[in-house]
Amino acid sequence: MASKLIQNYMREERLPHIWCAGCGHGILLRDVAQAVDDLGLAKKDVVIVSGIGCSSRAAGYMNMDTLHTTHGRAIAFATGIKLAKPRLKIIVITGDGDAAAIGGNHLIHAARRNIDMTVVVFNNNIYGMTGGQFSPTTPTGDYATTAPYGSIDPDFDIPKLAEAAGATYTARGTAYHVPQTVKLIRDAIAHEGFSLVECVSVCPTYYGRKNKKGDAVEMLKWQRDNAVPAAKAAQMPAEELAGKLVYGELSRCERPEYTKQYAKIIEAAGGVRA
Repeated sequence: MASKLIQNYMREERLPHIWCAGCGHGILLRDVAQAVDDLGLAKKDVVIVSGIGCSSRAAGYMNMDTLHTTHGRAIAFATGIKLAKPRLKIIVITGDGDAAAIGGNHLIHAARRNIDMTVVVFNNNIYGMTGGQFSPTTPTGDYATTAPYGSIDPDFDIPKLAEAAGATYTARGTAYHVPQTVKLIRDAIAHEGFSLVECVSVCPTYYGRKNKKGDAVEMLKWQRDNAVPAAKAAQMPAEELAGKLVYGELSRCERPEYTKQYAKIIEAAGGVRA
C-alpha cells in the first residue's frame, strides 16, 4: 500500500525528502495522500497549497497541482483558487507558525467566511526550518532558541481558534494515531465548508532536544500514552485532562458555504464565471 501511494501521489524524483530523521511530517504527508486516495478523488480535481516552513515542503513532494507560496499566505492563495474554480478540492498543508502566527489573520477570516477548503496543520510546536524559535503552539515554559529560559507566552489551541472564528469542522490527529488521523483528514475534505485538522507531529531535532523529550520513538510513545479520544475526554474532569492531548473530531456544524454564496452574487449581477 505504501508503494502504491508513492507511485500515485508522490514526485518520486524529489525523494527522499529533506525532513530530519524522526520528523513526524513524513507520516502526516502519507496520511494526506491516503485520505485523498480513500475518497477516490482524481488528482486533477485536487490542489495542494503550502506556505513556508518544514511542513510546507510537503507540497513539493505531491504529484498533483501544487503551490508553494509565501510565508503565512497559503490560505490567501487557496482562497483565490477556490473562488476561481469552486469545483476543485483545496487542501492547505501548513505549520503552526505559518498558520497561526504570520498567517493568523488569513486563517480566521477564511474560517469566518466558511470557504470550502481543508487546512491540515502539521504542528511540531516549534519553528524547525529557521532554527528552533518558539511558535504560537510552543507550550508555556518550554524552551526554544528564542526562549532560552522558557517561553512565557500562552500557547494557542488552533482547533479552538478556528472553531471560534467560524470553522464548520475541526479535529485533531497525531503522528502516532495514523488510522484515526487519516479518517479525520478524509472527513474534513468531504465536509463542505472550512475544515481544519491539527496534526500533532514530532520534532526530535529542535523541540525534542531542547526540551529533553527524547528521540522520535520516545516522542511518539508519549503521544500513544497521553492522547485521549475526544468522546472520552468529554466525560473526564478537567484535572484528569491536564497534560493530556485530546484527539478526534472536535466540532462540526453546517452553514452556507462562501463560494456558493458568491456565485449567487455573480448571478444577480449578471456576470459569467468560467
